[in-house]
Amino acid sequence: MSIEKAQPTDAEALTALTMRSKAHWGYTPEQLLSWREELTITPAYINQNEVFKLIKDYEIIGFYTHQPLDATRIKLNFLFVEPAYIGHGYGSRLLNDFLRRVGKSKFTKVLLDADPNAEAFYEKHGFKVVGKLQSAIKDRYLPIMEKEIR
Repeated sequence: MSIEKAQPTDAEALTALTMRSKAHWGYTPEQLLSWREELTITPAYINQNEVFKLIKDYEIIGFYTHQPLDATRIKLNFLFVEPAYIGHGYGSRLLNDFLRRVGKSKFTKVLLDADPNAEAFYEKHGFKVVGKLQSAIKDRYLPIMEKEIR
């Protein structure tokens, strides 16, 4: 098993993984379709952002992406795991890899907009809710979370 920098040629596979992972939480096909654009990973996105994939037995089973917000804050944009691997420590492995990488950088704070189903996962890793963001679904909010890394 390894975590490697994603290549532009991985874009389609990462998008498909994202949609399968999101569907795991019971969202309707209509909801998933409405999020398709914001959940699509393009080759250009991979070229412009930091994207790392988790490989197990030659298969991509998860990934994360991040980008700087300013001089001291970095945002974890995506962290997704194949549904068959959810709950088996692979998300933690990806998150810990991310935190290790950014821990060596100039950044002092990580921010993210969590899916409500992932809030407890991030809290377990020391993130705290600092706000909420209206989602595309009426009366549904995404927790805005942060963690100090220095």
